[in-house]
Amino acid sequence: MAMPIDINKAIKEASKTFEVKLKKIKVVLFDIDGVLTDGSIFWAGDEFGYTRVTNIRDGWAMKFLQRHGLKVGVISGGKEPNLSKRFNDTLKLDYVFLGNEDKREAYKKILADGFKDEEIMFMGDEFIDLPIMKRVGFSATVPNSSYEVQEIADYITWARAGEGAAREVMDLIRMAQNLKIDVADF
Repeated sequence: MAMPIDINKAIKEASKTFEVKLKKIKVVLFDIDGVLTDGSIFWAGDEFGYTRVTNIRDGWAMKFLQRHGLKVGVISGGKEPNLSKRFNDTLKLDYVFLGNEDKREAYKKILADGFKDEEIMFMGDEFIDLPIMKRVGFSATVPNSSYEVQEIADYITWARAGEGAAREVMDLIRMAQNLKIDVADF
């Protein structure tokens, strides 16, 4: 009888496999549509425009990495007000670049802050993410991303887009860098 895959064990093993690359990471960047969301959008009216649903576990892990000194950000071609509210106002990410499908401009600004390619992780899913994914120290994608992205990614998540896939990659980094969970006991 086949045994179910222990995904948590597989993630721990992957963190060991990529430990050399992951230990160097200081900046963690994500595409939004198709990575932090499942790629669906819906019209929420003139005030909000098209909106998306993100996974709360991804947001929590972003805050966790920030508390441990890593820089976290998003680079997206989308620019609706709800994106700025979520990533600037609510999560207070270090980098929020919205509204430009040529993501190289945002990446150049991050490099100008003194970071090196090998210190940056980027997770994308589509052709417009390829230029950055080819340069960074660690690249990741989701199982439902385009074939060309999967070919060059260092890691393909078990979780699908919008279902904690970004959290999975942040867990890889957390484990490889031995970042301690900082939750107070009673």
